[in-house]
Amino acid sequence: MKTKLKIILFLLITLFLTSNIQSQTNTTNSNSNPEKDKILVYILRNILTRSHFVVKEMNDEFSEYVFHEFINGIDPNKRYFTKRDIKNFEKYKYDIDNQLLREDLSFYNLVYDQFTRKINNAKSYYVDLLAEPFNYNKKEAINIDYDKVSFAKNENQLIDYWRKQLKLSVLIRVQDKLKKVDKNKTEKQRKINFKKLEKEARSEVLKSMNELYERIEELENEDWFSTFLNTIVSAFDPHTTYMAPNMKERFDQDMSGKLEGIGARLQRKGINTQVFKLVSGGPAWKQGELEAGDIILAVAQGNKEPLDIVGMRLDDAIKFIKGKKGTEVRLTVKKKLDGSTKIISIIRDIVELDETFVKSSIVEKNGKKYGLINLPKFYIDFDEKSYRDSAKDMEKEIERLKKEGVSGLIIDLRNNGGGSLKTAIEISGLFIKKGPIVQIKYRGEAPIVKYDTNEKIQWDGAVIVLVNEFSASASEIFAAAMQDYNRAIIIGGNQTYGKGTVQSVLPINQFTKYEENLGALKMTIQKFYRINGGSTQIEGVYSDIAIPSRYSYMKFGERDLEGALIWDKVNQVDYIPTKSYENFSEVVYNSKQRIASDSKFKLINEYAKWLKKNQDNTSYSLNYGAFSEENLLQEKEAERFKTVFDYESDLNFTSPEYELSLQKKDTVLADKRLSWYKNLSKDVYVDEALNVLSELKLTTSNNISKK
Repeated sequence: MKTKLKIILFLLITLFLTSNIQSQTNTTNSNSNPEKDKILVYILRNILTRSHFVVKEMNDEFSEYVFHEFINGIDPNKRYFTKRDIKNFEKYKYDIDNQLLREDLSFYNLVYDQFTRKINNAKSYYVDLLAEPFNYNKKEAINIDYDKVSFAKNENQLIDYWRKQLKLSVLIRVQDKLKKVDKNKTEKQRKINFKKLEKEARSEVLKSMNELYERIEELENEDWFSTFLNTIVSAFDPHTTYMAPNMKERFDQDMSGKLEGIGARLQRKGINTQVFKLVSGGPAWKQGELEAGDIILAVAQGNKEPLDIVGMRLDDAIKFIKGKKGTEVRLTVKKKLDGSTKIISIIRDIVELDETFVKSSIVEKNGKKYGLINLPKFYIDFDEKSYRDSAKDMEKEIERLKKEGVSGLIIDLRNNGGGSLKTAIEISGLFIKKGPIVQIKYRGEAPIVKYDTNEKIQWDGAVIVLVNEFSASASEIFAAAMQDYNRAIIIGGNQTYGKGTVQSVLPINQFTKYEENLGALKMTIQKFYRINGGSTQIEGVYSDIAIPSRYSYMKFGERDLEGALIWDKVNQVDYIPTKSYENFSEVVYNSKQRIASDSKFKLINEYAKWLKKNQDNTSYSLNYGAFSEENLLQEKEAERFKTVFDYESDLNFTSPEYELSLQKKDTVLADKRLSWYKNLSKDVYVDEALNVLSELKLTTSNNISKK
């Protein structure tokens, strides 16, 4: 259960990280490259104005947008700039568009130089403020909705902003600590405890801030300039982004579900690079000597001289550790367990990020077996056509489940943010004979219909598609196609995310002879439309059966993004819905009745309203007495929802036959599956999906898109 204290702490951590990491992507300009920066501005400007889905003029309105977004983006918590600074910046407020047309970075340089001076003061601010106890008897409050907070009038007010934010951080920690103190202590003992715990809390906040600024100092000019470029490109729409070279590499890995390296997740620990986690089945995991918690001191490429990476920024250290398949890396490691130092040799290989891939489970209900397939992402490998992609994996998984004798399928797309449109179309085709799946439209052109042309139906049985408010993009294309063809019942939140735009990733170096890697532009070039003509943009896909969730009343989704493209529609294409189910309407009605009368779902709905109320409440007292009372009231309210997600079904989820032998060889995989199956048995949404699936009756003809 998240109490108000935990919610506030999360918000503060998020705000600190957002404010500092987004803004301070470099504290020195020693790595700046004016020629490269101007080339990037020139190319991005030309690509966007000529090829973006939205026709947008670079005018005064555009300039004003970039002005406000850039300043608010680097200082969202109003902790660096004053009104005097803003007034100084305003001489360029309506001239940024003109500057960009001539590759003039005067506005960027002015803001950056002033920010550099301001950021250098930050450490002295928080160090001095945390040196002594705050006045906890003072009646004052803080509003952490910084969009509603103006910039400080002067430096004194700026320091006061810092004081309030740090004071809130300390109060949260003190409150958490006091909960663990014996309530039977006398008032005098409580006061002594408060002083002691308050001092501990200030020390912890100071340590946290110091660690944060250590990470900030790692960031380089390329990171910083990326922030400015992203402000410019986001003026076209929120999904158009500039990706610096390292971000482009991560994007490719995410889409393909693989990388080449040792298979270890690394993190910064002080001045060291520490192993956070090993990827199951990866080279380091197979080699067996490297463990989570180990510190990597040096890196050698084969038998070459080792390179000391202590104090090196994390991204740079990772570059030396990663490498091509078949090459050797020798890591000098300080072991976590005994502090000993040893050299570990690892042969790099392809690392599959298995949490990205399709996985399935079998469950029995009312004497019948059903299959649940989890698809976390519509992945594809752009580099090797023979390598796995989500469509091929889905086809294999369905075939395996058919051999197990399952009577119906649940396709779980919850939290699936999308991915490859190609695989979304191919996966849709697994459930129909053939036909149109989606329409896509370039600016100023007629829609293009994308078809499934393969007449083979991989699965002609009953289908449930499970979605939530984070199911987006390609997930919505698949869900919409299944809904339009009447092939599946869509179950989940009221509506999906609502991202109905298509982005293309353009390597910038293809437009120039400049030798250094310039990264890529992920640009919106098309818009999705359902085969019934409606866009998935903003609206998403409305569930046939809407189930309350913690997100039911929260503000997020495409409809809440500034600058999101509008919903519209085009002509419906010629398609014939299937007649898959005899009792579609009856089953939907029965489920809605169950949900409406179920005490568990009623409680979830009340919980969602409570979370919304907390989200809207952004003002907190900094008087200790009032702060404690607020949180005591909050905890009493939270107690009501203590068991909101406590649910235990009698369902037993198991692995498909083919995976059992794999789990015997891979104990990590076995543990992951065991944990997943345990969570499925506690998942009230899966349980209701199975209720619906078990009631569905296929039509005798089972006419699935026969033309």
